[in-house]
Amino acid sequence: MPLTDQSRSALPWPFHFPASSDSSDPSSLPSIAMPLRSPNLLPSFLVSLLLIVLAVPSAATSAALVGINYGRVANNLPPPESVPHLLASVGVGRARLYDADPSVLHAFANTGVELVVGLPDRCLPSVAADPNEALAWVRTHIQAFHPATKIAAVTVGNEVLTGANSSALSGCLVPAMNNLHSALASLGLDREVIITSAHSLAVLATPSYPPSNAVFRPDLLTYVRPLLAFHAHTGAPLFVNAYPYFAYAEDPSGVALNYALLDPACPTFTDPATGLRYTNLLHAQIDAVYHAIFAAMSAKGSAVEVRISETGWPSAGDANETGASLANAERYSNNLMRLVAAQKGTPLVPGTPLRAYVFALFNENQKPGPSSERNYGLFKPDGTPVYNIAGLTPHQGGNSNSTAGLGGSGGGLDGESGYFSISASTTISPLHSILTAIAAAVTALRILS
Repeated sequence: MPLTDQSRSALPWPFHFPASSDSSDPSSLPSIAMPLRSPNLLPSFLVSLLLIVLAVPSAATSAALVGINYGRVANNLPPPESVPHLLASVGVGRARLYDADPSVLHAFANTGVELVVGLPDRCLPSVAADPNEALAWVRTHIQAFHPATKIAAVTVGNEVLTGANSSALSGCLVPAMNNLHSALASLGLDREVIITSAHSLAVLATPSYPPSNAVFRPDLLTYVRPLLAFHAHTGAPLFVNAYPYFAYAEDPSGVALNYALLDPACPTFTDPATGLRYTNLLHAQIDAVYHAIFAAMSAKGSAVEVRISETGWPSAGDANETGASLANAERYSNNLMRLVAAQKGTPLVPGTPLRAYVFALFNENQKPGPSSERNYGLFKPDGTPVYNIAGLTPHQGGNSNSTAGLGGSGGGLDGESGYFSISASTTISPLHSILTAIAAAVTALRILS
């Protein structure tokens, strides 16, 4: 079993805030964190534009927006057949897999749990090079299980642009995505299953504080621009693996712990270029990705929604892994659930509810790397919680057909009950219009700054 299919970059995150000082005052920030340009605010007409377009709510307002990553890099986990029952017992109706193992897909059949499955990195070259390979993969791993197993999306690789094999695989990413999308279309499944990709925040250039200053790494733009064009054309959201823990662990003196833990009482920080106020690091990380997208794409083009494919906090770690503790993991997970349950967006896109997959369902004892890598689970292998999370307490009488609770009812792919809302490239959705207007405003801001 490969041990690197869930790798997450340990590079220091480019969001550094004072551990003690008024973070809303740019003059109190360390010199390393100062913006690269003068802090001009948006003119009043652009502010008005943002207020108007951001007031429009997202169509996805009734579905709960949290899912859980189900990794299996371990030799002591329960059989896949027991996992849908565990998810149902805590009210979670969505899960993300890192492959499309037939035994796991069979286990989720007729449970109502909505799945995101993965095309492993090793499959990218063949699928990118040969449309017939893509069609064969879709027939074997998607069509064969549809509709009993509710597969809503396929992530093509994981952190392909920044992973260990990025030099060999980066050029394969978009061609593989195109071939898989075409394969789904030829089978009449492109309106039910989307093709997407998941990326580390290491795709951003550093430094990229504040969020409005974020851009993609110049060496990746050759791959990023066609990737964003694919997402904009198909309407599929872009996934990012966002970990405030790494920012804190890399610089505990420069990143306030309560800011990284998403504590609601944390002092706010104001982006000097936009005037937007941030109360937690996760929102800042996601808005940095939005700003990078707006910088990379024409303001006249379509914009792309950003969703969180992984986020979490380790409950244990090595002696030198600052912040990896049971108490901090419990605080982060509970604050994350509260943040997502509020069904609000980030300061830049408040009308688009934050959507996230928690990493991870189980502690995985065969994950390589430091001890923290084996301690991200919400549950121990025997199914008992690692710590208490409000709203995720196992209850009696849970059954595999019940997915009420934080995970929602799943519902269809279209409409308010669906997590994924797929629109054809010829359809202009409210979210598309909102993000396009934001992109235009941000482009104007960059010109004026």
